Amino acid sequence: MVQNSDFKAIVPKEIVHAASADHVQAGLPIPKATRVQIFSPDDWEGFTEEWASSLTGYAIVRRFAGAGDMGLDVAGFTDAAGFSAPWDNYQCKRYDHPLRPADIHVEIGKIIYYSWLGEYTVPRRHYFAASRDVGTTAAKLLLDPKKLRESVRQAWEKQCRHQITTTADVALTGSLLSYFDAFDFSIFGSKSVLELIAQHETTKFHAIRFGGGLPLRPAPHVPPAEPAEHESRYIRQLLDAYGDHLGENVPDLAALALKQPMQRDFSRQRERFYSAEALRNFSRDTVPEGTFDALQEEVFQGVVDICESSHSTGFERMKATVSQAAQVASTSNPLAPATRVQDRQGICHQLANEDRLHWVSTDE
Repeated sequence: MVQNSDFKAIVPKEIVHAASADHVQAGLPIPKATRVQIFSPDDWEGFTEEWASSLTGYAIVRRFAGAGDMGLDVAGFTDAAGFSAPWDNYQCKRYDHPLRPADIHVEIGKIIYYSWLGEYTVPRRHYFAASRDVGTTAAKLLLDPKKLRESVRQAWEKQCRHQITTTADVALTGSLLSYFDAFDFSIFGSKSVLELIAQHETTKFHAIRFGGGLPLRPAPHVPPAEPAEHESRYIRQLLDAYGDHLGENVPDLAALALKQPMQRDFSRQRERFYSAEALRNFSRDTVPEGTFDALQEEVFQGVVDICESSHSTGFERMKATVSQAAQVASTSNPLAPATRVQDRQGICHQLANEDRLHWVSTDE
């Protein structure tokens, strides 16, 4: 019986080489579908893991990792209970040729045999996908359940009987034959490489793997009149910097409202913070995890010496640091094409929010 432990979580491997803006902007000058055809086994596995992370409409998506594939590969379960609820199976193959009838016969045989044994329930849908796509003959069979059934029946002795498993002779006789005759062959279908690529485009891995540039970035939100809770620390740092410059305590925003030059500066700094937050959110859906953190670190390294230098007031320190951030080059980061001056300036306030930068030095 197939167990939950036979599946592993879908966790796409991070691309290990250092990603650059060139990778995002251009990639290799090869059509995406052609590039998939020449993927190495590791690249194909990585691509399918990334693609699987895009699947929606499921409670959980897992890749089968048990002994013997049993016809299972990527499984989408509509309920956390697994096989007890409707589920779909995606069989992703990497061959040096388009999928042929002989390639799908044995996989269909596995689904029939192991569901007959009760290892798992019959999937709601079973899709074939391959690095070199599904061949014309196989594709036509998958569109005609009656012809598909007869094709598998005729091929069973030669292509299924001894290839479904090495531990049993799976003859199409008796109760298995009755099960075969009653089986719904309309569950079998296919996904083209172009369909896989289109779904992959919705993941944060697409730009790095295929190039072609980042999608258009939405405009940042206008800061709300009432600051949000997650702004509290950098705002406190700004109020302290204004107070240090004015030589008086600025306890809250009500007090700041009486200082119009500082109030105007405060509005600009909040706009910059929200611009950087918008870039952070944009990065979550478009580039691998850690890319925005790397950009933050670049900005930090570019401004920390200025921030920790001597300044007459905390306000002057903040202004000098933010000004320096505008000059920081971040061309090596995959987010570079989408990064604006105000993003780099706003990152300074994100860093202040995390207490990595301080405007009023305790040493002064």
